[in-house]
Amino acid sequence: MSISESPANRPGLFITFEGGDGAGKSTQAAKLTEALEADGRKVVRTREPGGTAVGEQLRSLVLEHGNGEIDARTEALIFAASRAAHVAQVIRPAVERGDIVVCDRFIDSSVAYQGSGRSLGTGDVRQLNVWATEGFSPDLTVLLDVDPEQGRLRRTANQAAEDRLESEPDTFHLRIRRAFLEQARTDPSRYLVLDARQPVDELAEAILARVKELLP
Repeated sequence: MSISESPANRPGLFITFEGGDGAGKSTQAAKLTEALEADGRKVVRTREPGGTAVGEQLRSLVLEHGNGEIDARTEALIFAASRAAHVAQVIRPAVERGDIVVCDRFIDSSVAYQGSGRSLGTGDVRQLNVWATEGFSPDLTVLLDVDPEQGRLRRTANQAAEDRLESEPDTFHLRIRRAFLEQARTDPSRYLVLDARQPVDELAEAILARVKELLP
């Protein structure tokens, strides 16, 4: 099922990066931003949860350890609240003035993590987030597909600490991977699915080539 609002005829572009933890989304978002800016494009790079003052506070609350128990529904609502502010304050205004927004995660992550990973139901979680964002949808979603075990090895390289969601068992992350791939299967025109094991520069070239097809 697609997100409800069509992105056609918007002045700018909204590009999202999705995938399991450790897939390399931040790296590729940075490379795409650099390439587009070198081409003279105005780019707003942002992330979820976060992107606004309230969103960054909610990010700390939901991802950092030590904030007490956060049940699945509360977790889903925190992500949706952060996203509502993000779209209203940052993403929609930037796209409407003709900028390119490059965002690390969006609704598809909530569908995968809370809908499937937390077993809240993908349909219910999507509906909640469509309401929170007034149906605002990406022009393109880049899915970097990574095996959960490989993702953990990448995340913990150099003994890096894992956040609340990253530290969930591989079975949780396997459900998330399957949920991402299912979303891509049901909405193929919006997705570019890439194997995250490919060399960083090859991934960047493939992503930029696809984005160029969308540029005016």
